[in-house]
Amino acid sequence: MSERLEDIAARMVAAGKGILAADESSGTIKKRFDSIGVESTADTRRDYREMLFRSDAMKDYVSGVILYDETIRQNAKDGTPLVKLIADAGAVPGIKVDTGAKPLAGFPGETITEGLDGLRERLAEYYQLGARFAKWRAVIAVSDVLPTTTAVRQNAQALARYAALCQEAGIVPIVEPEVLMDGQPGDHSIDRCYEVTEFVLKTVFNELYEARVRLEGMVLKPNMVIDGKNARKASREEVAEKTVRCLKATVPAAVAGIAFLSGGQSDEEATAHLSLMNELHKPVWPLTFSYGRALQAAALKAWGGKAENVAAGQAAFAHRARMNGLAALGQWKPELEKAAA
Repeated sequence: MSERLEDIAARMVAAGKGILAADESSGTIKKRFDSIGVESTADTRRDYREMLFRSDAMKDYVSGVILYDETIRQNAKDGTPLVKLIADAGAVPGIKVDTGAKPLAGFPGETITEGLDGLRERLAEYYQLGARFAKWRAVIAVSDVLPTTTAVRQNAQALARYAALCQEAGIVPIVEPEVLMDGQPGDHSIDRCYEVTEFVLKTVFNELYEARVRLEGMVLKPNMVIDGKNARKASREEVAEKTVRCLKATVPAAVAGIAFLSGGQSDEEATAHLSLMNELHKPVWPLTFSYGRALQAAALKAWGGKAENVAAGQAAFAHRARMNGLAALGQWKPELEKAAA
């Protein structure tokens, strides 16, 4: 008998664990590899991800892994499917299914995420390959005049259609509406971010309701309420307080859990904000992380593409995963970072 969506979603937001976003497109991971002087090939991408998936941190701090189409089909060097490495570590394998944000016709500076065509068939295949959750990201630009109601509504409708198709396929949808912190011009205030995030989340949940998506069988992946990258003034405490207040005003209690994206924050900043939310504001749902770069940057640098550095890469990954696992419990402290340095 197949596992219930509610049970899969609960595993994805298990206490003290979070989701590793390892779903970088070929273009994105090439940029990351360029930064350490490593050629991006199918083999080097596999070796890097295998290093992460074989880390002891997977069992202790990782509840799920979001994969890219290439990665979900790859085998480790010894022939073991990467999906099996993830499942054997007790984590849930997942898959990114959108095909990216494209310019929204008639709305300069805004995008619509594509990938609904053929999605039912792709989800059926991904289920057979071992995926039990999926991810779709909508990108919302923010400025004094953006976003438009049309852009928000069309992206919310696409998220809802995607989520309904996932649940039909026995796959938990991660619903990711990202209000960009690092978009252009990136000088918006935290209050402007709050206003836009509140509108976006209200619109998304209205569309999810209209599409008959079961909230107990989904996970929300939102941005934190934070000022733009070129206007950083808000304290960590203010980010934590305003984020939780915005979520309480917009997200139904039935949602299985919330796993934040890091969205351009530094590694430690993303950890600190998450910990303060859990420590000070007693949220209604499990609040955890679904980080990509903020979990991997230190590991990538330590690895450097060399087999002899695998242990160092795994140690760097384990440290960041542990810090975020503590943050998901509201137990992270800055001195823990210094102790590991």
